[in-house]
Amino acid sequence: MRPFEGVKILDFTWLGVGPLTVNYLNYYGATTIKVESALRPDPFRISTPYKEGKIGPETSYGFHHAHPTKAMCVTLNMKHPKAKEIAERLVQWADIVTDNFTPGTMEKWGFGYEDLKKIKPEIIMMRTCMHGQTGPLARQPGLGFVLTAISGLAPITGWPDRPPSGQYFAFTDFVAPLFNAVCLMAALDYRRRTGRGQCLDMAQHESVLRCVGPLLLDSVVNRREPTPKGNRLDYAAPHGIYRCKGEDRWCAIAVFTDEEWKSLCRVIGNPAWTNEPKFNTLLGRKKNEDELDRFVEGWTSQHSAEEVMALMQAAGVGAGLAANIKDVVENPQLKHYGCYQALEHPYMGKVPIYNPPGFNLSKAPHERASPPVLGEHNEYVYTKILGLADEEFVQLMGEGVFD
Repeated sequence: MRPFEGVKILDFTWLGVGPLTVNYLNYYGATTIKVESALRPDPFRISTPYKEGKIGPETSYGFHHAHPTKAMCVTLNMKHPKAKEIAERLVQWADIVTDNFTPGTMEKWGFGYEDLKKIKPEIIMMRTCMHGQTGPLARQPGLGFVLTAISGLAPITGWPDRPPSGQYFAFTDFVAPLFNAVCLMAALDYRRRTGRGQCLDMAQHESVLRCVGPLLLDSVVNRREPTPKGNRLDYAAPHGIYRCKGEDRWCAIAVFTDEEWKSLCRVIGNPAWTNEPKFNTLLGRKKNEDELDRFVEGWTSQHSAEEVMALMQAAGVGAGLAANIKDVVENPQLKHYGCYQALEHPYMGKVPIYNPPGFNLSKAPHERASPPVLGEHNEYVYTKILGLADEEFVQLMGEGVFD
């Protein structure tokens, strides 16, 4: 058996953090019903890029990226007066209820944690939003890119002579789910031992601060404010991404010790400049880093990025190709682990779905699946799981309850 077989999740989350959290349990056996509304579907369904440029709720690669698991999807218009009874029956079915809305949304519908306990006392509720459920900023809405900025990551990302660049994507969306999933597992274990549920109030802002922990300590103790440094690091040199032979090809090199420095010098043929006293120590290399980078790039630019990486790694020097997406897709190590698996989707045909991030359990293989179509499982969930008569299902559907 997979670890979470028998665990039932009623998932009200959308976009990134919520689905990416629930996925960890879905991969390993949990049964999930994702609740959306045809009137306001998951925004990821209409995010770029699209299959062959065709815009629609079933052609977004972004949605596929966030939902590579066997979840069921129903539509339910929570603004309809008859939706509350249906949602209550779904809660009775579930072990876990998840939401990542702005605080107050679930309460407005009558499904805050205190409400859920009245329906099912042993229910586990996981709430993951930007600032948590209480406090002066709790009801401030926001998405991952904003959260990345207010967590202190944007001002330290970029170059000293330029404005903050920020991260390409919502970086925090891939940090918070790790904390969420572990806490969900702990809550399940607690309920197994005690029979009691609980509410998990997961403030994404606080979890992401772990990424800047040393900088927070430095600020509090030494009153120093960090600044962007580009690709440089205080305790390594050379440390950067260097141009290589070919069009827009680059390789990252990181040298931390004098031994690694000597190894790099041997790889590049010990040119005369490597023997200059100013480069003999880390302090000297840091002091003359601009010149050092020009010398290193003078060598890397004569070789392919793959060759630079292979030569440096063979000598014990940290180096890695600055991979473009094509490089990642064709990476032999990822292929070896079966990272990508093409699965059939009714609207998109064959679509590559990737592995759970970074782990495989030898005793319990994970399971991937194409994402559900909006409202795909309405009839099955409402008639087979909840037990609505066919006539009642059709009537409620006609009244717009399942919009």
